Amino acid sequence: MYYLKYRPRTIDEIDNIKARENISKILISKPIPHAYLFVGSKGTGKTSTARIFAKAVNCVNLPKFPNRPNPCNHCKNCLAIDFSSSPDVFELDAASNRGINEVKDLIKEASFLPMSGRYRVFIIDEAHMITGDGFNALLKTLEEPPDTVIFILATTILEKVPKTISSRCLIVNFGKAVKSDVKNMIKRIIKKEKLAVDEKLIDLIALHSEKSFRDAAKLLEELVIQNKLNTEEAKNYLGIRSKENLLEIVAKKNIKDALSWIEEFSTVGGNMKNLIEELLEELRFLLLKKSGITVEETLPVDLSLAQVTFLMKSLNEAYNLLKTTPIDTLPLEIAVVEFYNNKILNLKTENLKPQLKSKSLDK
Repeated sequence: MYYLKYRPRTIDEIDNIKARENISKILISKPIPHAYLFVGSKGTGKTSTARIFAKAVNCVNLPKFPNRPNPCNHCKNCLAIDFSSSPDVFELDAASNRGINEVKDLIKEASFLPMSGRYRVFIIDEAHMITGDGFNALLKTLEEPPDTVIFILATTILEKVPKTISSRCLIVNFGKAVKSDVKNMIKRIIKKEKLAVDEKLIDLIALHSEKSFRDAAKLLEELVIQNKLNTEEAKNYLGIRSKENLLEIVAKKNIKDALSWIEEFSTVGGNMKNLIEELLEELRFLLLKKSGITVEETLPVDLSLAQVTFLMKSLNEAYNLLKTTPIDTLPLEIAVVEFYNNKILNLKTENLKPQLKSKSLDK
């Protein structure tokens, strides 16, 4: 799997630039904080970064280069952490080990001195899943930890982590994967795999990665396996029709053409989720443009600001309804019909204004 094969192993390889800069500064600071809360969406590099952090603080060669936080990846400690065999690095998946007993076992381990490195590092993934009793048991250790212990809690939902816990941690925000960072990661894999992929396909993968490095790597690998490295073939495989943009049809043509387009798109195996995501992305750029913000993307239509916001709201509702709808095309069809009806009503209102004004003058 690409996302495992090309998982970052040094600070410089961390794809999330913002997180990379923050971690670099932390590692050259003195003293190093003892507790961290890595917050971000799925697939943004939280766990990978936590492992790199564990290597950096325990790397045998790092003290020789105090201003270079990268682990060497060659010493016994780095190799042991890479192969998940280090006696000083513990990983706990709180989604399946969330109770007070598991936390108590972890706290007990924290009381022992490191066996081979300078720190014992405890990485707790999906930390928001820990029970209330588990968090209460962990609180005392987070307040007064041994000097040789570092806790790294990773979560996708900061709001579910008690304030008493988060206030005792240094929060590192991973956010969502930025498109430019995702593209750089894809290019890194392409270069190492010696693939022939054009820029348009890289853009396409980045757009449909759900702002996740992991999902982007998996999508690239899927296209490689299916031999769909041509942009048009990839669009068809992913269910993205490129013959004509749906927004153009909605904006310039009648409701029959728009609904026929959606029906044909569905018939050939188009993915409604991907389609709505693409439409929302285009509308977002149009919204920014209408608000006076310069965007590089070439936009296929020129809707009014009111039309853009109305359509975005309708499509967002359609996207949420995809999880429960018995017919996958139905939410999008309703959104398009609502937009069309709203447009017709606006036209009728505009046509009535001169008549209403004339009548008021007669009176």
